[in-house]
Amino acid sequence: MTTQIPFAIDFHVHSDDSYDGHEPIELVLEHAADIGLDGVVITDHDEISESLRAAAIAPEYGLVGIPGVEVSTRHGHLLAIGVEERPDPGRPFVETVETVRKLGGIAIVPHPFQRSRHGVRKRHIRDVDAIETYNSMLFTGYRNRRARTFARRRGYPEIGASDAHYLPNVGKAYTEILVAPDEGNPTKADIDGDDLVDAILEGRTQIRGKRTPIHKSTVQYSKGAVRKSAYLVTSRAPLVPTMPASMDRS
Repeated sequence: MTTQIPFAIDFHVHSDDSYDGHEPIELVLEHAADIGLDGVVITDHDEISESLRAAAIAPEYGLVGIPGVEVSTRHGHLLAIGVEERPDPGRPFVETVETVRKLGGIAIVPHPFQRSRHGVRKRHIRDVDAIETYNSMLFTGYRNRRARTFARRRGYPEIGASDAHYLPNVGKAYTEILVAPDEGNPTKADIDGDDLVDAILEGRTQIRGKRTPIHKSTVQYSKGAVRKSAYLVTSRAPLVPTMPASMDRS
């Protein structure tokens, strides 16, 4: 029997290229390596440039490089993992899932059902590749339990992730992916992001970690709300620069 190789990946992390992120990718990658992760996926809001750069330099930190983006669909957020091009934001959820697959990636629903964080409602989740059933940035476990029940009843693979916007929160929750080596990829060093994506589709995942402390989640939510409010005000004011400019995505 072939021994499966475990990989610890945090699939939902934001950098300073997100309007509500804070750290550059170099610090995120260094921290991920320091705490023993095998990789992180930078999933900035509707922006993929820093994720592509992170995936390219990840091997310098001893990590697997996987690009991604958190897309704002018409019906809520969607993680596009393994893509090298950003799907257009603002499109219907089902259409965006199809686009992600055409781009060679997988579509994962983050923090489902949580409308305060643009979670997709149940009626829109008809055909996806995986569900984020453990998001460390929730105040209580109710939404995670509901997401887990939904995924298991429908046979969707499950992932866990930190949804970190601050460096200390990276890796608070993550996914352990079990990859079976073959003749082409006999060792851990030979396995790449495509192998990990395939393992997710086959459901070879286990969720690890714990919730981010409530006071840290509160700080993240509060600062994010302030930045969103500043954007809404400045984007409507003539002759005033949009703040933060990173929210002004097309």
